[in-house]
Amino acid sequence: MFKKYSDKEHSPSVNNMKSSVQRGVRAKVITQFPFIEDYIDEILPKKETLKLVKLPDHIELVASQAGQPLFFKHRDGDYYPTLRILHKYPFMLPHMQVDKGAIRFVLSGANIMCPGLTSPGARMTMVNEGTVVAVMAEGKEHALAVGLTTMSSEDILSKNKGIGVECAHFLNDGLWKMKPLR
Repeated sequence: MFKKYSDKEHSPSVNNMKSSVQRGVRAKVITQFPFIEDYIDEILPKKETLKLVKLPDHIELVASQAGQPLFFKHRDGDYYPTLRILHKYPFMLPHMQVDKGAIRFVLSGANIMCPGLTSPGARMTMVNEGTVVAVMAEGKEHALAVGLTTMSSEDILSKNKGIGVECAHFLNDGLWKMKPLR
């Protein structure tokens, strides 16, 4: 999603969120990521006015009052946390670990193929199709990417062919390099 995004080429539309919209975002984030319910006031404070940033290709970004990106979504899809939030709260998403050989491909924005998730250095959390997951790497502490599963973990194990996770946001992409918004 953010592979080719740069601040210089695109001028985003930044607006303050109404409190009713903020409550809706908080509720959807809590239902989608139930493990962060105890930390939601740190991530999306009630008393702080959040910013809604509209980017090209129907991407919406939720940013803090200081302009730091927190969550994003494409059209009416699920929210994805940014990697900065995921690094602070690594327990919020199920983990899919790739082997060492896949790291350089993930860091260039490639989708994660099933063989990269079933090889000896890889590990998977049992999830359904269409689940937002954190892509971890063998021997690394923090997530490399955030993606959406294209098939369930059982299907990935049985088929072992094709794309297992579509990469939405990865280290050093346009969203990672994005300066705080005003």
